[in-house]
Amino acid sequence: MPAPIVLFVYCRPQHTRSTIQSLLQNAESAESELIIYSDAPRTAATAPQVQQVREYCRGLQGFKAVRVIESQRNLGLAGSIIRGVTEALEQYQQVIVLEDDLVLSPWFLRYMNAGLETYRDDELVASIHGYCYPVRQPLPATFFLRGADCWGWGVWRRSWQLFQADGAVLLQQLESRKLTHEFDLGGAMGFTQMLRDQIAGRNDSWAVRWHASCFLAGRLTLYPGSSLVCNAGLDGSGVHCGPDESLVAAVARSPVEVQRQVAREDGRSREIIARHLGGSSQRRSWRDRLKSGLLFLGQRWRNH
Repeated sequence: MPAPIVLFVYCRPQHTRSTIQSLLQNAESAESELIIYSDAPRTAATAPQVQQVREYCRGLQGFKAVRVIESQRNLGLAGSIIRGVTEALEQYQQVIVLEDDLVLSPWFLRYMNAGLETYRDDELVASIHGYCYPVRQPLPATFFLRGADCWGWGVWRRSWQLFQADGAVLLQQLESRKLTHEFDLGGAMGFTQMLRDQIAGRNDSWAVRWHASCFLAGRLTLYPGSSLVCNAGLDGSGVHCGPDESLVAAVARSPVEVQRQVAREDGRSREIIARHLGGSSQRRSWRDRLKSGLLFLGQRWRNH
């Protein structure tokens, strides 16, 4: 049976439609339960758009079942995702998690369900991820990286239990174990600073805490060599995202097959991705990339 899909939406009707339409291109949708979490408007200005999204979601067809959970107060993206994933995994052993700015390959659900089934009992594997960076060098069909990610991911109840919501605890462990440089992908990304900013209240990133939780536990995430996800929010429509071609990946138009492999980080793939992101950092500082969306983990809708 396909894993339930948990979709988080807010106030972008067109992006939500695009995500749903691409999801329905996956044959597995007809046998999948869709659980939609709709956050309440933060201000009166966004109320009409939130209502449009909710009305659209209430009328959805094409899935095995659709359940829309409408929050009565604004939780923000972090609060909404932490609540929704936790609730879903109280009911199910595994789920697939999406946000409303993701456009999916027709082979996304096939890959995600295969990954979740293949590595279900492998404690070293924390999650399955659908997005891959648009690097120039060829990557394996699938590979592992240490930590976690947030653009179309699958997770088990057992691995979500690793999530540590207290960023200060995570930062202390990273620093005491002298892991900050490795956590920052050899300096290619600014995840440690993002975590510091989360602690200081300058962002409310759930995803950097999820990444740090899995990284510190030595857990891995499976990636596809060809991306099965494109983030439409990188068009500049997101509250904290501007256009960034270094992350825009064309979605795969053919299946990505999941073959069981030993769960260990792929050093070559890690280096290729680090060089790709490091090249971007030479052109633009990581602070600029944070503002425009390259340091994407949980930054979209930071104030939503």
